[in-house]
Amino acid sequence: MPTKPLYLLGREIHRGRTSLTMDIARLHTRTKIEVPVIVEQGKKPYPVILFTAGIHGNEVNGIEIIRQLIAGGYNKPETGTIICIPVVNVFGFLNQSREFPDGRDLNRLFPGSPTGSLASRFAYHIMHEIVPQVDYFVDFHTGGASRYNFPQVRVDFKDHESLKLAKIFRTRFILNSETRDKSFRETLSKAGKRVLLYEGGKSLHLDDKITSQGIEGAIRLLHYLQFHDFSDQISSYEYSQDPVLIRSSAWIRSNHSGMYRRMVDNGSLVKKGQKLGSISDPYGDFEKHVKAPRDGFVLASNHAPIVTQGDALILLGSLG
Repeated sequence: MPTKPLYLLGREIHRGRTSLTMDIARLHTRTKIEVPVIVEQGKKPYPVILFTAGIHGNEVNGIEIIRQLIAGGYNKPETGTIICIPVVNVFGFLNQSREFPDGRDLNRLFPGSPTGSLASRFAYHIMHEIVPQVDYFVDFHTGGASRYNFPQVRVDFKDHESLKLAKIFRTRFILNSETRDKSFRETLSKAGKRVLLYEGGKSLHLDDKITSQGIEGAIRLLHYLQFHDFSDQISSYEYSQDPVLIRSSAWIRSNHSGMYRRMVDNGSLVKKGQKLGSISDPYGDFEKHVKAPRDGFVLASNHAPIVTQGDALILLGSLG
């Protein structure tokens, strides 16, 4: 493990708290897009873990998780360095939108370019000024649009070390998930970093259960990696059952347009042929049931009352 000083955004990091700001971009008004970076260092600078949220500006549950980690003092390590970026996409957060100011999805533009779009330039600076110093990453997300994700950690099961860390984080479901092209997770994985992606809840909605599980998972991880002794906190957590390893998953999509009613809860186990919901017209002349094509667990569900043909309705996960 390196013993040299830790540098982030051109500054040497010392023991205690250091508040940094990423301000590499400006709006058309010449207003800076300032992204706070909160750093806490213990007796030694290494290892380093980074918690990020708000890459999609409307995914507020992750922002609340990191806020509570900071407010509760859980980001203060005995050894090593904990970096928190609660809101990566500040502009999207201000506008309650998923995208960056240039209309692009930041999480599809890594590793970025110093001469590319605004979002691409921002991704480039994260990758070059912060990522090289970090050993472990936890990136918090929620479901997009009206989709509600049951708490889950997504990793590539071929990455045995990250899978081990996911089991320590301990959500009910751990999902074998290939990385998306040019996503933050894919780029970090290619760089040999250990990264967990936590999914829970839906956009523009705060959920106490989702945030509590994210906080508890982060604390378990920090304890396991020996950033801090959290034995007392962890002993108070309720354990229900071991994580379920989901080896494959696929969306059940709507074959019809109309008014949609869900009939199953997130996290539930459903059987092949079971009714999952129904789609009808508004006039009482047409109604079709959505049925499970196989056994599986409901990992996410669409909460929209109106759907169109082809919309994602239920994310069904399988053990095999």
